[in-house]
Amino acid sequence: MAGGRGLLVDAYGHGVEPGDLGIGAFEARLPGVAAPRTTLFDSPAGFAVRRWCPPLLGLEPHCTPARYLARRRELGAYEAVRLLLRGTGIGAYLVDTGAPGELTPPEELGGAGGAAAYEIVRLEQLAQQVADTSGTVGGFLANLAESVRGAALGAVGFACEAEPLGVAPAHGPPGLVPLRRAAAGWLARRRVGERPADPVLLHHLAWQALAAGRPLALRYAQHGPGEGFLRATAGLGADVVLLPGPAHEAAAARLAAELPHVYLAVGADPAPALARAPFGKVLYAGGAAGLPELYVTAARGFLAALDRLVAERVAAGEWSAPDAARVAALVRAGNARRVYGLPGA
Repeated sequence: MAGGRGLLVDAYGHGVEPGDLGIGAFEARLPGVAAPRTTLFDSPAGFAVRRWCPPLLGLEPHCTPARYLARRRELGAYEAVRLLLRGTGIGAYLVDTGAPGELTPPEELGGAGGAAAYEIVRLEQLAQQVADTSGTVGGFLANLAESVRGAALGAVGFACEAEPLGVAPAHGPPGLVPLRRAAAGWLARRRVGERPADPVLLHHLAWQALAAGRPLALRYAQHGPGEGFLRATAGLGADVVLLPGPAHEAAAARLAAELPHVYLAVGADPAPALARAPFGKVLYAGGAAGLPELYVTAARGFLAALDRLVAERVAAGEWSAPDAARVAALVRAGNARRVYGLPGA
């Protein structure tokens, strides 16, 4: 296995489905949308699953989806998940526990994978839980502040969607008047279990999370967080980890290069990020959810791409072999351990 087992820290992912899955339910959890009368097994993700996952369950590579899923059911969900996760090369998982559905919590994911696992608290879910039990605007805001501080004691970081922060004020946290107005409006119209999407509330949450001293992972949607937000948070003593899609990677790498507290996590080929950002600013984050197979394919693809990059730079004389090994170790695990304060940093 490229990189070796236990050398990779996955800085962002979710739990996995704990039960057996039929072919339709399995395919529905693959990324992408298939054209009518076609299948997602005929996609990059589907081919990657068929290449890397069957050997971990005792089958030949590229076997048919039906044969693979029959073997999965034969082994049972627990044993299949265990074999798949232990074939990823991941030594530590950072798990966003705010994904919808009944997914395995961090301790179960780590136990199945034979690795350490740590919680990343989703701020929108935290606000939803507080709102479900708060009767007034004042009570909601006070309880929310207490909940963020309490969560920081047990979690290694926080996460939230980045898009609303792109339209938030750039100079600092929201003022009390607009914050109370936004909270009152949301509490008045929300249903039980609904999460906030108001930019003012999410901006407030992001500032509270950083003030609690834990790293904040921002998930890009259509637009990333404005540079004003990132620059305004530079002096708080907490880091921001950007989790952009490919369309935002260049901008995120530039911000990671310019701002000392901003980092960039990548889940595929790290070459573009390493061409723009300092090597101590790049982390691996596969972003898998639902299927343990997605942990396998993301990790295998990333490690193979990193190995190719390192070999090419050394062969071209651009990097020395010791420097290349050091950079690879930073990106695989060292940077994530340092940013999130994990053992072995």
